[in-house]
Amino acid sequence: MSTQTVHLALRRLSFTFAGDGSHAACLAAGADGGWYAESWRLPADGPAVPTALSSEEGLRAQLLALPDGRVLVCRHDGDRHALVLLAAGEPEVPLAALRLPGLRMLAVPGGATAGGAPVAVLLGTDTRPVTTVWLLAADGSAPREVAQLPGLHGGGVWLDAAGRLLALDRVVGGMVKTVVLDLELGTTTTLLELGESSNDRLVLFDPTTGFGMLRSDAPGVDRLGWALIGGGEPVRFPDCLHQPGRLLRPVAAAPGAEPGAEPQVVLQVDHGAASALVLWRAGEKQVRPLPVPPGRLGAVGHWSAAGLRMPYSAPDRPAALATLDVAALLAAEPLPAGAPVALPLPLAPLNSPPPQASPPPQFPQRTGPASPVGWRLDGSAEPGDGGRWRSAQCLELAGPAGPVEAVVYGGESWLSAPHLVLALHGGPADAWRLEFDPALQRMAADGLAVLAPNQRGSTGYGPEFAMAIRGAWGGPDLEDVLALLEGVAGQRAALGLEPPALFGVSYGAFLALLAAAHAPVGSVARCAVVAPFLSGGRLLAEAAAPVRALTTRLGGDREIDDARGPRDVLRMAHRLHAPLLVVHGDRDEVVPVGQSRSLRHELLRLGRVEGVDFRYVEAAGAGHEVLAEEGAAAVHELLAGFLRTGRPT
Repeated sequence: MSTQTVHLALRRLSFTFAGDGSHAACLAAGADGGWYAESWRLPADGPAVPTALSSEEGLRAQLLALPDGRVLVCRHDGDRHALVLLAAGEPEVPLAALRLPGLRMLAVPGGATAGGAPVAVLLGTDTRPVTTVWLLAADGSAPREVAQLPGLHGGGVWLDAAGRLLALDRVVGGMVKTVVLDLELGTTTTLLELGESSNDRLVLFDPTTGFGMLRSDAPGVDRLGWALIGGGEPVRFPDCLHQPGRLLRPVAAAPGAEPGAEPQVVLQVDHGAASALVLWRAGEKQVRPLPVPPGRLGAVGHWSAAGLRMPYSAPDRPAALATLDVAALLAAEPLPAGAPVALPLPLAPLNSPPPQASPPPQFPQRTGPASPVGWRLDGSAEPGDGGRWRSAQCLELAGPAGPVEAVVYGGESWLSAPHLVLALHGGPADAWRLEFDPALQRMAADGLAVLAPNQRGSTGYGPEFAMAIRGAWGGPDLEDVLALLEGVAGQRAALGLEPPALFGVSYGAFLALLAAAHAPVGSVARCAVVAPFLSGGRLLAEAAAPVRALTTRLGGDREIDDARGPRDVLRMAHRLHAPLLVVHGDRDEVVPVGQSRSLRHELLRLGRVEGVDFRYVEAAGAGHEVLAEEGAAAVHELLAGFLRTGRPT
């Protein structure tokens, strides 16, 4: 077994917390990729302490933190699922192996890990569809089947501290209803059914008080509500918990509440690139903002007498665990409020500080370097060279159909930096976030300013914004990118600077290639793409069934017919004039490497010279997440060097 150097962990994902709050677990990776399991000790009176447990986990691995510091891991390989137990300084212990299409784990509440007591519930799904439920102990005994439930079941909220009653979301006829599974009897009963055609899901429950929060579209739109489960009062849907265009997610209820007391809940509010936190007391008509540093929170946490612990990341703070003293944060000095102001590119910063795009008044954030009283971040890695990570800010730029928010590296004079990269995210149902990103950080460290916009189609700005490209891949989003590109290139040309470079990953790579082909000659300095596909139709023809289904669901199977011509990179390859770098993993399970090979062959057919006009790199053994897998540091170095110099070799 190998042990990683903990302080080099730059990325952390999939945090889970033990039921008693004594430990947490996550997937972690260092500068060179290679994911491993990490266990965190969470003392009541001191900083959280991470310890690496293993060195060869996949990005799809599921983890559960146990109260004794061990970590239960489920490793997936197609329809094969291996469950193992990891502990610091000890060999891993195989527990079970199951074969079925899908498997998910839920931690059993309480602190029992000895003997044959169950530590996890396993939910297995097959094609019938049926959900099989097992209880898994940590002593090596075989999983004990307790139920086979017709239909697909997700979610998972415990209704008692003993680990007997589990609320699950059952999908029936395209609708979601919450049912209660009695693990002792193996039977289910309906818990939430607000209307015959409504989707009703329990999202938080406090067994002590009976207070529960639910999400339902029974009021006409999807909203958060609350009720005393089992009581006779109706479900309430407070207006303060309905913020159109924002996603509110309950994180944890205040500990130690007595029956009859007024429950308190911390909710995460996501809008755009950043996160905010608010406190809400049941029955109140407003939420109270908690002044946390700008960045991105993990939407999961554990609240105890030691504080509220949550994952947190910022562009200059690799992901780690934050501890919040909620009472101290509430007592902190109120923050100034302000409304976001769109920044037209003709007024974009050249040698003066850019206007700050302030968050909405009800969810203000601190923008200074100091952390607020009541906030502590443990385990965030420092650069190995003794320097500092590059920071980034959120700005709003004027787009052709409204403001476009962007994460921007490069300080106050980013637009007049010697080299500027316009970076496009994957997805398309994704977005750049105000969090640590090793690839963008490496570019910034190499002297590149980075403009990473969330063009139309990005998530986090409401359903209308995200749905703008449904059935129109390379439509409104390409218009936004070309408008930004034109504005930035024009500003830089006036200063005698080179035009911006383009960078994109997956869907963003497809979009970057289209932008490079449609932009006027000379307005793109160079273009680097990772795992590109060539068109929605070509992806449908080559991809595996799950990717084809997702492509169809997101409207990638429909072609645009307008004056710009086809949104097909292969048919537009003759218009790719800027120096080009294409990187693709040869084991990409999402976008087949054949897409990039076809582009290479077409460029050669057109007379382009490999090594002069373009460079093609296949990462041996790498999958779709080539920027996050083992060997990622070399890819980051390659991309940063190419985007700065334009040399294809």
